[in-house]
Amino acid sequence: MAYLFTSESVSEGHPDKVADQISDALIDNFLAFDKDSKVACETLVTTGQVILAGEVKSHTYLDVQKIARDTINKIGYTKGEYMFDGNSCGVLSAIHEQSDDINRGVDRATKEQQGAGDQGMMFGYATNETENFMPLALDLSHRILIELAELRRENKDITYLRPDSKSQVTIEYSDDNIPQRIDAIVVSTQHDDFADDDTMLAKIRKDIVDILIPRVVAKLPENLQTLFNSDIKYHINPTGKFVIGGPHGDTGLTGRKIIVDTYGGKGAHGGGAFSGKDPSKVDRSAAYATRHIAKNLVAAGVADEVLVQVSYAIGVVEPMGIFINTYGTCPFNMTDGEIAEIVSKVFDMRPFAIEERLKLRAPIYSETAAYGHMGRKNETVTKTFSQPYGETITLDVELFTWEKLDYVDKVKAAFSL
Repeated sequence: MAYLFTSESVSEGHPDKVADQISDALIDNFLAFDKDSKVACETLVTTGQVILAGEVKSHTYLDVQKIARDTINKIGYTKGEYMFDGNSCGVLSAIHEQSDDINRGVDRATKEQQGAGDQGMMFGYATNETENFMPLALDLSHRILIELAELRRENKDITYLRPDSKSQVTIEYSDDNIPQRIDAIVVSTQHDDFADDDTMLAKIRKDIVDILIPRVVAKLPENLQTLFNSDIKYHINPTGKFVIGGPHGDTGLTGRKIIVDTYGGKGAHGGGAFSGKDPSKVDRSAAYATRHIAKNLVAAGVADEVLVQVSYAIGVVEPMGIFINTYGTCPFNMTDGEIAEIVSKVFDMRPFAIEERLKLRAPIYSETAAYGHMGRKNETVTKTFSQPYGETITLDVELFTWEKLDYVDKVKAAFSL
């Protein structure tokens, strides 16, 4: 019997994502001027207020208030009527030095023997149901909000949009796990006030269905375009009015959207958040590394769907173990345990090896903090950073290195494919 599966996404203007983006902007600035910085930054945003807290060990000094304000303005909170804007909000910093007790478990005489920054388990997942090896419901949810943000910035076809929004997509699958159709789409978007509530709701619904969705569909491959039809159930701003939003409507915190950040509920999640953490924290780096493994395994033909788990003890260099689940989709006669044994020989999962392989000690994290950390485009961009006393640095950095299919040949060789 067919079944339904749902995933959601939230926009860059969602309060939790505002917090994530501020935390990761701080990470990028610290790494730009001191690539060995150890940082764990948390952000809270609410009406007219930003609170920064966390632990840092770095040789650089930053104007954290300016970084927070610039991030907020870039997102689009630039008007006093939002009750939260980058130019006028208060910014309180309670950032202090990293605990020596934690640091001693990470630093070693040689970087190759660097211990894990924390204990825990991390998961990576990949499926061949989309071109970027991501679950379809989450991929479409992200695409809807990315396009909605484009419409907001263009301020042409839809002129009343505000930064906060959410989306949700429900997919119908066949018994053999093949997407059949889109059952329902939910979009809730913050908007300017209207004189008449009924007119407002009708216009927003029409604009989402007639302007936003066709733009999303036009950018999809043909096989996914066919999933859209006139039978889709649309729920557009189902509560009605959504004028009060962003950090004024809900307090935002770093690390509260971990399922949006990963696989939309498919596969698994170890529980650790990503944003605000430098790559010595395996919550982040090992989650990227396991995604890299899963994606390359699926692309190499080891399975149609793969879940990878790795676990660590704080201060210990070698992982506790690697677990593989192919959900019965491996086309050749090999157990998941046998696959895991080969994977552990192909991919070095020591923390420093992960940092080196994926180039994680670069300022690459601001781009991860909205619309998902996985399934994104691997590309090289130029970024410029400034310190309070006038020093400016421009760097070419490679984004989303964990999305590269650079280990496919190695995987094929290891599995004799």
